Amino acid sequence: MGLKAVHFGGGNIGRGFVGEKLHQSGYEVVFVDVMDKLIEQLQNTPKYTVTEIGGEGEKVNTITNYRAINSKTHESDAVKEISSADLVTCAVGPNILKFIAGVIAKAIDSRTAATPLAVIACENMIGATDKLAEFIKDPKNTPEDRLSSISERARFANSAIDRIVPGQDPNAGLNVKIESFYEWVVDRTPFEPHGPPKVEAIKWVDDLTPYIERKLFTVNTGHAAAAYYGHARGKHTIADALNDKEIHDIVRECLAETSHLIVNKHGISVQEQKDYVEKIIKRISNPHLEDVVERVGRAPLRKLGRNERFVGPAHHLAEQGDKYTALLGAMEQAFNFVNVEGDDESFELGKMLKDMDAPSLVSKVCGLEKSDKMFGEVQAIVEKVQKK
Repeated sequence: MGLKAVHFGGGNIGRGFVGEKLHQSGYEVVFVDVMDKLIEQLQNTPKYTVTEIGGEGEKVNTITNYRAINSKTHESDAVKEISSADLVTCAVGPNILKFIAGVIAKAIDSRTAATPLAVIACENMIGATDKLAEFIKDPKNTPEDRLSSISERARFANSAIDRIVPGQDPNAGLNVKIESFYEWVVDRTPFEPHGPPKVEAIKWVDDLTPYIERKLFTVNTGHAAAAYYGHARGKHTIADALNDKEIHDIVRECLAETSHLIVNKHGISVQEQKDYVEKIIKRISNPHLEDVVERVGRAPLRKLGRNERFVGPAHHLAEQGDKYTALLGAMEQAFNFVNVEGDDESFELGKMLKDMDAPSLVSKVCGLEKSDKMFGEVQAIVEKVQKK
């Protein structure tokens, strides 16, 4: 019997990154989603293409050997597939993890294979697999008397993924355009003594934290800062924003602040981090990716969260007495990202700015406490935005 992976989320990351890499490692991929039209497309289309875009040009890969299940209408089929799979992955967005946990929990509980199921969440979130596991182990999903033995049936490993998926052509169908560069790093330690699943694209490490924070506080911080400043100044794409010298310099200043944190916290050399920053700026500046600022900036409430790309590093820097001025500026632009068409969170943020006082909003959105050194500065930013 061949290798089988079940992947939740048939979107561009699911098809264009995770699905592509699993296919290239010899897995049959079973996509699980609740979007009727998408599932029907996957069921009725035997192949699709992934076009990788890089400085050296384009490379087209054809993806086959996949199936698709609608877990909304065929949950029992999804449970059956997962229970006999080698690996479960997901790219559904952090807010959807709780909704897929029940299906995965049922499959884990019914699993009889000798090797535990590998569960890896591929989300833009620190500790995403831990969060998914928390939902799976909730008593409403897994009986309490089964929790003590769950590691015999499943192992949960956090991951850090880095690949830019730009906006897609409206008539692309299932085909995906994606950046050629990628990094997929996963914690190896939960898989002892069996060893991790065989996926050629994954870099297995014993300590994931430096990779997660380096990626989040460099790629995501720079990308989002360019998006929010770009939106404020009427730019269309991230490349357009970074062609503006003032925005370019601001983004570099944000990354200088986060680099200071990364170097000192994780023991990464100054030169290595500098080279990483240069690579990231080159990547997000690629005009061929056509990354629209509104797409990159969407979900501002999540991106202003306590462990996210701005507040996370700024809080560390503030507590140790280091500079975080540029990160505060990026946060201000994020708070101004309101009422953007197609982004529900931006409308919710706009409503909160109208209905809540600044201290309450800072606590709720940013997860900061009044005793935190940066609380007052963030409060002042919110008050400034509320006066507009």
